[in-house]
Amino acid sequence: MEKFTVYRGIVAPLDRANVDTDQIIAKQFLKSIKRTGFGEHLFFDWRYLSNGKPDPAFPLNDPRLAKASILVARNNFGCGSSREHAVWAIQQYGFHVVIASWEMRNGAKVPAFADIFRNNAMKNSLLAIELSSEEVEQIFSLARVKPGLEATVDLLRQTVTFYANHEVSFHFEVDPAEKVKLIQGLDDIGLTLKEEVAIRSFEAKHNAQKYY
Repeated sequence: MEKFTVYRGIVAPLDRANVDTDQIIAKQFLKSIKRTGFGEHLFFDWRYLSNGKPDPAFPLNDPRLAKASILVARNNFGCGSSREHAVWAIQQYGFHVVIASWEMRNGAKVPAFADIFRNNAMKNSLLAIELSSEEVEQIFSLARVKPGLEATVDLLRQTVTFYANHEVSFHFEVDPAEKVKLIQGLDDIGLTLKEEVAIRSFEAKHNAQKYY
């Protein structure tokens, strides 16, 4: 996996909640057995009109966001089916970070991300950042005032800083084990292989017949 420490990019605001995986990458684009070619179909039904032309009202079609690499949305992002293709499509389009909001509703916490999507994201080195609804609302306000807004995500310090007329920073939480894997660029297999010497030593001493 690609290492993630500090990253700066352009922010693309997607002011929607409950963005499901079928909208992220529609089912008709899941026919390939390859792991490539999904980025061009990201948000296909939202990006294009029925005549096949780009919808000028959709944020990602704004020329000022052509190189956006930090996506910001509202709560429950990545709900729906468990397809890992949703994460691949987001990454292959060019995004390195997705920020979404959590909020309290009727005494219960509405998550920023669906659990399976979040797990898939972290396993593919796509950083999923949870902020409060108030903080994400502030980000949308900054993006409306300054299209092409840039931000720096510092995983080491667990901060994300936005550069408008003044700097605005937010702190985010991340699971310590996931943080280590992202910083070192390790997936679960890579993490296991760090113990290769110990594994080989065990295998050399282990009597498989004894435990059959």
